Amino acid sequence: MSEREKAIQLLNAVPDYKLGYVIAYLQGAVIGENEPNAKTLAAMQELENGNGECFDTLDELWNSLEE
Repeated sequence: MSEREKAIQLLNAVPDYKLGYVIAYLQGAVIGENEPNAKTLAAMQELENGNGECFDTLDELWNSLEE
């Protein structure tokens, strides 16, 4: 089975409510020009590990950037 066939098989198993995530990822993979740098990858890993800072509103985010 080719990698493309595996991907199609997995895509068919993805529930409809998760397809938006898959589409966004695939769009990024197709473009490929804006690959994340080391700083961005580290930040993404931090969030995946349950760390980082989350904000409830955009105002909270902007205020934290001004500090």
